[in-house]
Parts: sequence; C-alpha cells; structure tokens
Amino acid sequence: MTTPGEKAAVDWLVSAAPDPGACRWEWERDPPGVALLPAGRLWDVLVLPGELGRATLDVLEPLTDRPGPVLADFGASRLGFFVPPGTASHWIGTGVRGAGRGAWIVVPYPGRATGGVRWEVLPDGEGTLTDPVLLELAMHEAAARAAVGKVWRP
Repeated sequence: MTTPGEKAAVDWLVSAAPDPGACRWEWERDPPGVALLPAGRLWDVLVLPGELGRATLDVLEPLTDRPGPVLADFGASRLGFFVPPGTASHWIGTGVRGAGRGAWIVVPYPGRATGGVRWEVLPDGEGTLTDPVLLELAMHEAAARAAVGKVWRP
C-alpha cells in the first residue's frame, strides 16, 4: 500500500521523466523495479563515496529541517544527494561525481525495496533538494571528524 508521502514522491519523480505516464505505468506494473530518470531538469545528483556520504548525511540531518532525497547503492558504497539543477557542472571535489544534464539516474520506486538501490532519504514530493553550500560544509565537517578519528595517539 502506498502512503500519501510515497504518492507525493512518485508524482514529483515521474514529473522529471520524458513520459511521466509511461514511467508511472512501468513502476505500477513492476513493483520492485526501478526507473531511469534524467538528471539536470529537476535535480542534479552528487555521488559521494559511501563512508564519506554516510558521515556527511549524519552531519547534514541535524543542520536542516529535511535534507533533499538521498539514494544509496547496494552495500551503501555510494550515496547520491539530490541538489539543484546545474550544481553538477560547477562542482569540483575529489572523489565526488556529478550527474547533471545528459545523465540518467537509476531510481527505485519510493517506499519499495529493490536489490540494487534504495532511498536513504525519500523525496518529500515538494521538490526539496539539498542546498549545495550546506552539503559542502557537511562534507568538510564529516572529513574533519574522520581525520581526527584517524590521528595516531601513543
């Protein structure tokens, strides 16, 4: 059963599809399935390595009412943060990959588990995205915390 929040997330996600009706139809007939949705129109995605991504999300969550959507791949080896369109083309960061205009994102149906990718933070259906400045600050804080934790102490 789909919750109102999941329905709103579906509505928002399919609005990015070239054919929203076909995307919705595919998802409804293949419940555990995924869809390929284009980046660069409603969002870009910044993909962080899993350890940094998880730590960044841990820093980010208390700093904002609600971060934007976040995807994790199998094993959480990578996390993808949904940010405003155009962000990926201007982002410079070692180990961070950007998916913007011309890229496609594998997106699972909201609220359903799938083998390859899952939602860490479900879209709210209102288009909330992670502020890239706040994301960058959270990444720096997460990296600093990791560095302090790895300092050798006699």
